[in-house]
Amino acid sequence: MEVRELVPFRVPMRMRFRRVEHRAGVLLRGPAGWGEFSPFPEYAPGYTARWLAAAREAATVPWPAARRTSIPVNVTVPAVDPTTAAELVRRSGCRTAKVKVAEPGQTLADDVERVAAVREALGPAGRIRVDANAAWDVASASLAITRLASAELEYVEQPVATLSEMRDLRRRVPVPLAADESVRTAEDPLRIADLDAADVLVLKVQPLGGVHRALEVADAAGLPVVVSSALETSVGLAAGLAFAAALPELPYACGLATASLLAGDVVLDPLLPEEGAIAVRRPAPDRALLDTWVPGPDETADLLDRLAAADAATGSFR
Repeated sequence: MEVRELVPFRVPMRMRFRRVEHRAGVLLRGPAGWGEFSPFPEYAPGYTARWLAAAREAATVPWPAARRTSIPVNVTVPAVDPTTAAELVRRSGCRTAKVKVAEPGQTLADDVERVAAVREALGPAGRIRVDANAAWDVASASLAITRLASAELEYVEQPVATLSEMRDLRRRVPVPLAADESVRTAEDPLRIADLDAADVLVLKVQPLGGVHRALEVADAAGLPVVVSSALETSVGLAAGLAFAAALPELPYACGLATASLLAGDVVLDPLLPEEGAIAVRRPAPDRALLDTWVPGPDETADLLDRLAAADAATGSFR
């Protein structure tokens, strides 16, 4: 089965997030629906081949049967000031918050204030997880987690860069650790099961090569899974919902409520949470919106070149 249409897009972010100010990629249409190819610019073709595999799967292959009809989600709090952080939490309706920490140019004191504001906004029954995006070394992570632990953290996501560092840190701190980048960028994500490096896995469909491949990784690891987004449009988020819906167990809120971080979307009915959950569905792109978010000629050419390079590298995809 072949992809029938390629549509480049570029959507700005409402605020800078993970040093990203817009999201760009290519939507693929096929007999099964629409898929999204939107790797970050710094990723090489050997890795973006996985992102293309996920987009092709969505366009050409049916997703697994769903075990649930809605997915509990967390609100994502960028590295903003405490007042803004608290307001984002209150507006979201979510009872779990994921707070970005270790932002370049900020201090641990900034992180502590932001997390404290989120805890106050959530109240004692809410859950907080923090994400350092591998910014710390083991010693810095141990210090930071000790300082942040008074907020009663659910877990710390990717505090250090490698799985060996994660294993070392896990012996030093009482807070559970979640692996994200160290799994999805690994040559073989299935190795996580042998390393005793994490308590939780954060899995994303595009970086793993599709919903079916993500389910294989989750099954092999034998750890609780949090399904998260890669800052996609609602087309890409639908694949994350399909993955979360197909998991045998889903003990944690998922990081799929990120459409609100975009200044627009390619669908008329974006995948946004209501009362802390998103209904499992698959909205289709709107032609007028696709025309709204067309990249310039140079960026369009670059996006199509990146897709072609990923296609050429599919032989290295595992």
